[in-house]
Amino acid sequence: MMKLIKIILIAILSFQSVASIAKDGYKVQLKFTDIKDSSVLLAHYFGKPLPTIFKTDSAKIDKNGVAVMQGKDKILGGIYIIILGDKKTYFDILLNNGDDIAITITVKDLPLGLKFTNSPENSYFLEYSKFISVYGDKQIALQKELSKATKKSDSDIVIAKINNEVKVLTDYRNHFKAKYPQALLTKIFNSMDMPVIPEGKHYLADGKTVDSMYDYLYYKNHYWDGFDFTDDRLIHTPIYDARLEEFFKKLILPHEDSVIKEGNILLTKTKNSPELFKYTLWWLTHFAEESKIMGMDAVFVYLVENYYMKGRATWLTQEELQKYIEHAHKIAPNVIGNIAPEINLPDGNGKLQSLRKIDAKYTLVLFWSPDCGHCKMEVPKIDSMYKTYFKKKGVKIYAVSTYEDEKMWKDYIKENKLEEWTHVWDPKRESNFREDYNVYMTPVTYLLDDKKIIKGKKLDYINIAGLIEALEKNKKKEINK
Repeated sequence: MMKLIKIILIAILSFQSVASIAKDGYKVQLKFTDIKDSSVLLAHYFGKPLPTIFKTDSAKIDKNGVAVMQGKDKILGGIYIIILGDKKTYFDILLNNGDDIAITITVKDLPLGLKFTNSPENSYFLEYSKFISVYGDKQIALQKELSKATKKSDSDIVIAKINNEVKVLTDYRNHFKAKYPQALLTKIFNSMDMPVIPEGKHYLADGKTVDSMYDYLYYKNHYWDGFDFTDDRLIHTPIYDARLEEFFKKLILPHEDSVIKEGNILLTKTKNSPELFKYTLWWLTHFAEESKIMGMDAVFVYLVENYYMKGRATWLTQEELQKYIEHAHKIAPNVIGNIAPEINLPDGNGKLQSLRKIDAKYTLVLFWSPDCGHCKMEVPKIDSMYKTYFKKKGVKIYAVSTYEDEKMWKDYIKENKLEEWTHVWDPKRESNFREDYNVYMTPVTYLLDDKKIIKGKKLDYINIAGLIEALEKNKKKEINK
């Protein structure tokens, strides 16, 4: 019993000793062999490659080529960047909280002119950098060889060489990961891994029909397998942004439901990793807000209502948060799938014309101005499509003039023979259509169905026809079910 107690006490004392040595912060001692009397910056990545860098520290390089960077506060580890005074020359290092490392640098030999002391991980990182340098040279040479191939047999030989080099790279990473499973570099390698689709034919449940979607679904469903969403250090690498770009722009159906579903999955995965969560929410919001894809505004509204307005964006000031909320409120009424806000404005004879009372299979709501150059190009094309195609499909046009010159408005309608449309205007600015439909430039179009549900928005004359065709096909499928 006494022997057991002694062992436990030794273990406790050993733990306390290690704990007392481990300190927050970092210390990086630099010794340059070929520069002096200059300056140096310590920065880190944030989700994407240069030039998106965040300064952490700076120091002077003395007459002996020595500089010391250090901090006492806890830091988030990752890939950090040492940037020289010219703001052009830099190299990467791995840095973790509590590190005390020394680096000897020969600038003329960068990025490989480095020697690390007291940092095994950086020594591994340097070896990998040397390997990648040689690997890159081989790939460039093979690509040149491939471009000169004149026969398929020659191309096949070169492609086989390229694939073999890729396998060598994969084997290198896998060997390292097996040898050092807890290393930061292993986490980085895992975050870069792409799914490898199992070879051979894959069948549906009947065992006979080849599953044509297998490769895509396997790749998509296993896309994030290697990424450790519990390790915030991965945000301080140039990897995450590129992975998000490929996933949401190439693998996910560009539809609001799909983006919301996959976005929620990632936000759940990152909920206990503040920096990854912050970047994920920012990326999804920016993607939805800037997207030219119809319907992505619904994603923006969803994110604001379910994350920003519920206190999840804790890094924002109240003023910044309010801007998101106000923008979401502006576009929420005209999100696809909602019933279109009512417009009840006078026509050229002063008679009120209600949008909701337009009896049509489809209603095209057009916001335009007779003095708008783009409108003068688009409106005649819409009218041509109306006469040759839209009218046959049961489309009626409800055109809202945003201009207040009555003569110019009526003259344009008459000169361009647009009398079949329902024309209205708001000379006294009594309507709220600009806010309800987010009309801050012209032309803007919305396509409504027979129940006045918004089916499309911000369409040009060609896209309107394509959307109607898609809606017609969907209706036929529903009927045939």
